Amino acid sequence: MRWTAGYLLLAMLLLGSGLRAEGITRYARFSHGGEIQNGILEGATIHVISGSPFGKYRRTGRTLALDAVKLVAPTQPSKVLAVALNFQSHAGSSGAARPELFAKLPSALTGHESAIVLPPGADNLHYEGELVVVIGKRAKNVSETEAANYVFAVSAGNWQFSDLQWLRAKASDSFAPVGPIMVRGLDYRDLLITTRLNGEVRQSESSRHLIHGVDAIVSFASRFITLEAGDLIFCGTPGRTRSMQPGDVIEVEIEGVGVLRNRVVAGSP
Repeated sequence: MRWTAGYLLLAMLLLGSGLRAEGITRYARFSHGGEIQNGILEGATIHVISGSPFGKYRRTGRTLALDAVKLVAPTQPSKVLAVALNFQSHAGSSGAARPELFAKLPSALTGHESAIVLPPGADNLHYEGELVVVIGKRAKNVSETEAANYVFAVSAGNWQFSDLQWLRAKASDSFAPVGPIMVRGLDYRDLLITTRLNGEVRQSESSRHLIHGVDAIVSFASRFITLEAGDLIFCGTPGRTRSMQPGDVIEVEIEGVGVLRNRVVAGSP
């Protein structure tokens, strides 16, 4: 049997989803015919929708095969936030008493099977697999108990670093892969995060071990920053990280979401 990229992704999605399919919606954002569109992924078929996943939408009746499209980053956020040192296995004794937020640039986003471009002069590019939260509606000063009402979906993410100052390290072009899709209805409090470098598992830990859980992060961030529909929050990476080289393939798998796969390439001088 010949495994196309689309059907291989489907197999990974099904393997990651276990038996928890009821009440789950898989949203795909993709490029087809030179146009960026949104759809709902069911099996190996994308049902194209009109309107935004975050508001009113309808199925157009058009369908596309998964392996006939190019998946892109699941949203176009107004802002991208991230939390540093949020797993004990990564932070050690330096885990913070509150979520330590920093910002990434939306221009750093890239999608599934897109290249991570190593810029000239950046020589310490690390993988960091993360659970990514997608905000569903405007959130300002929400409590921790209310936060779940503002989380629309989750996805997989990967971000890199090489500098003491984090702007170039975290926000260079292509340094924030997200995807392959976003999934609504998963229990984000206990999802396995697995990172593989060239097929070898390098990180594996559940989101239940986050020092600051998703609800706490969303509540804390909303006290200082107004979150909008489509905004993304990278929730922190587990375990140890190591550098990557051009030619390396990095895969971040979130249970129930699927596998985000990217290859590292050298940028032009």
